[in-house]
Amino acid sequence: QVQLADSGGGLVQAGGSLRLSCVASGHTFGDYAMGWFRQPPGMEREFVAAIRWSGRSTYYADSVKGRFTISRDNAKNTVYLQMNSLKPEDTAVYYCAAAGGLDYLMKYECDYWGQGTQVTVSS
Repeated sequence: QVQLADSGGGLVQAGGSLRLSCVASGHTFGDYAMGWFRQPPGMEREFVAAIRWSGRSTYYADSVKGRFTISRDNAKNTVYLQMNSLKPEDTAVYYCAAAGGLDYLMKYECDYWGQGTQVTVSS
């Protein structure tokens, strides 16, 4: 019913910036909480950031606080992840996700996932 298309990854030097985008499409898109997860090489997927439908409340993993910013433009059905001061340990495949509520999203109980976009940070 809903498809998520995430994009914007690439290779950057440490200290650089990237902005990821996630566009939602489908005929039955509802009032989903949105978020970003990442999966480093050889590791499990981990939570990065989340945002409520209103966009007023945001939540971040400790590892990215102060460096990453999640935002959304509901008119465009798009969620963004602005990543600044990137570190090599940020290297991962990043996935956007949607859930029926923030509580579900924070528990990794997401209804939809993007295909993933690769972020590589070199030193």
